[in-house]
Amino acid sequence: MKIIIATVIVAAILGLLLGVLLGLFKKVFAVKVDPKIEQIISFLSGGNCGGCGYAGCAAFAQAVVKGEAPVTGCVAGGEATAKKIAEILGVAGGSAQKKVAFLACHGTNECAKSKGIYNGVKTCAAAQLTANGTKLCAFGCIGLGDCVEACQFGALSMGKDGLPVVDRSKCTGCAKCVKTCPKKLFTLFDANTKGSVAVCANKSDNKPQIRKDCSAGCFKCGMCAKKCPEGCIDVSSGIPVVDYSKCTSCGECIKACPDKVLTLFQQA
Repeated sequence: MKIIIATVIVAAILGLLLGVLLGLFKKVFAVKVDPKIEQIISFLSGGNCGGCGYAGCAAFAQAVVKGEAPVTGCVAGGEATAKKIAEILGVAGGSAQKKVAFLACHGTNECAKSKGIYNGVKTCAAAQLTANGTKLCAFGCIGLGDCVEACQFGALSMGKDGLPVVDRSKCTGCAKCVKTCPKKLFTLFDANTKGSVAVCANKSDNKPQIRKDCSAGCFKCGMCAKKCPEGCIDVSSGIPVVDYSKCTSCGECIKACPDKVLTLFQQA
């Protein structure tokens, strides 16, 4: 019994000594954290989305305090967060233009033909790796929702037509969907962009195959560029690319396109 009591006493004394020593080490080797960093973190989304280019919100806060990142770097927080950060640092706020994601595909289940029944892991990444997608169109949306799972802000959902739908009111432009999509179908646009945009990413010049794979695919007829009064559409890459510094949203290209590949961004 005495041995047990002695053991308990010794253990208690050792525990107390270790606690004191750890407390001393903490004080001696403590890394001083700039209070501005903590303040900035409190105004960030906390989603650690990586849209700022850093590993997370804490890393971005440290970088912006050091002057290595702009106060407008938090795309998820937008202009309101940029202003708060600027106030904390005592610098000019600048302008954080809101960005939103756009899907360059309108190959719905009805338009884009399937390769067959896919029995693999139900993710776009797995389907791309094992079968180069689930549809005959090698450029089209796979439709298994990896982008929806990746979105931390609830801005993406799967539509009944088999394509993801972007809710621009919730989209923060964090670019998670851009990085996640194995087909690289998402692009970030300034939210106030006006002009036509292509909802197809098929750059193939095999016209018969395009028609066979997807009835909504761009047929490379070039009518959009020919009919554009401003000459702001370039089709040399295989899909229409619009120069928004020239586009007036007149809609002539949209009327000319037989496949309805073009739409006005502000109405999409």
